[in-house]
Amino acid sequence: MLQPGFAPFHQLAWVTPDLERSMEQFRTSYAVPSFHVLEASFPATIGGEVGPMELRLALAYVDDVQLELIQPISKGLSRIYTDVLPKDGSHRNVFHHVCVKVKGTLEDWDAHIASLPPERPVYYSGDSGPGIRFVYTDERDLCGIYVEHVWFSPEAEAMIESLIPRYHSR
Repeated sequence: MLQPGFAPFHQLAWVTPDLERSMEQFRTSYAVPSFHVLEASFPATIGGEVGPMELRLALAYVDDVQLELIQPISKGLSRIYTDVLPKDGSHRNVFHHVCVKVKGTLEDWDAHIASLPPERPVYYSGDSGPGIRFVYTDERDLCGIYVEHVWFSPEAEAMIESLIPRYHSR
């Protein structure tokens, strides 16, 4: 059965041309003291085209919501991110997607992906390592953004969670 919209909600994500500047903006404007920064490089498929994806990512939690800042590095497939940035080269943090976390086993992940209706097509997938699965569904016609769906094995989730700073609003 398909879950209600965006449940279980996990993440908000923005695309930026300058990760350091964006992290500073989130520090000063939203009181997010620090982020875990990493570089990610993996094979990806976007709209049927296969190629490399290279990104710089910054992650932090505020309460139970993960914030993700994405700076695309590579050319080609990274257009899923670069196409939303200002064409004049100016700096802007552009809201890009929300992420839902699929809990359970790998079989639960497979069932979730199989249950997606045609109006929520898988547009982007990548191989980011063992114990992690993710796809983006193209929901721009429905809600104006992509929706990322992610699944972690318990081991991968524990490792990732140990790296990301967590801040509480209360």
